[in-house]
Amino acid sequence: MPVSRSDKTVNVPAAPIKAGENLRVWVLTDGKIGDDVQCLGVASALDPAFEKRVVDPRPFWAALAPWGPVDPAERPGRAGGPLAGPPPAVAVISGRRAIPYGRALKKASGGATKIVILKDPRVSRGVADFLWAPAHDRVSGANSFSTLTSPHGLAAVLASDAPPCEAIASLEKPMLGLILGGVTAGGGIDYSVAAAEDLAQRVSDAAKEYASLAVTPSRRTPPAFLEALKRAIVHDGLFAWDRQGANPYADILKHSGALIVAGDSHNMMSEALASKAAVYIWRPNGLAAKMNWFIDTVAGEGSARIFEDSAPVFARRPVDATAEIVAEIRTRFGLVPDAD
Repeated sequence: MPVSRSDKTVNVPAAPIKAGENLRVWVLTDGKIGDDVQCLGVASALDPAFEKRVVDPRPFWAALAPWGPVDPAERPGRAGGPLAGPPPAVAVISGRRAIPYGRALKKASGGATKIVILKDPRVSRGVADFLWAPAHDRVSGANSFSTLTSPHGLAAVLASDAPPCEAIASLEKPMLGLILGGVTAGGGIDYSVAAAEDLAQRVSDAAKEYASLAVTPSRRTPPAFLEALKRAIVHDGLFAWDRQGANPYADILKHSGALIVAGDSHNMMSEALASKAAVYIWRPNGLAAKMNWFIDTVAGEGSARIFEDSAPVFARRPVDATAEIVAEIRTRFGLVPDAD
């Protein structure tokens, strides 16, 4: 969002939260998709009229996050800034660069704004009135709450009767979906051409039982990996999203008989597990120990299977922690859902 560099600063206390009333909820992130997915899912369940605000600290102040103060140009009350206007009742925050804004908002509101932090910030945990982290992060404390899978906003989409986009509607069913991840900031995960060719051979074998195969990459999928995968896959009903137009990701989740999902993204595995499809997890080489723990846990519970070279449909119950997380927030903050 545009950020004003105005010097005008006005601090207004947040209105106290009253159970049963409409909440004023903000989402504060720096715009990264992984943070947005979780925050938007939680915020929309708390208050469909929530506001999304993007923090954009200048380089010096960004480098100080999460320990340092908020960029003075974006401090509370600055007209046009991400903290402009009366503080909300609840702020849902995620990401290192957003943490100082949570501290500033709490101070500006006189402690009235409840701060919900999603994912372990590792420092400044005390800023949170409610801290959610995935179980594999092993976070504990009076203000913390953990679930195996992460929150998102796909429940309504997965449950709706809306027809799929044209690309997915045109594919013959049954359909096998392939959800790709990619290289992470820490590196180490193998998304080489050799890995693509190996995966392609195994997916081709698995897809023999399906009339079509739908592939969607993430923003992190290296182009060379995707191109090598498409060249090596053998299937007459192959569709691979080319990153042009709307991503058919949600429709692939919803309309696949089975899904193969990359094990390097906790968010994508969580979203796949929320679907009704049979879920198989592909383990690229170089996964962190905590991701391997998560994969082993969901496989041990029967919610998913490890992908080798086949993907037959099997019965399973969808898993979605979003409602559980939102219910816990409401309980801890003394809220009840708004009356219709």
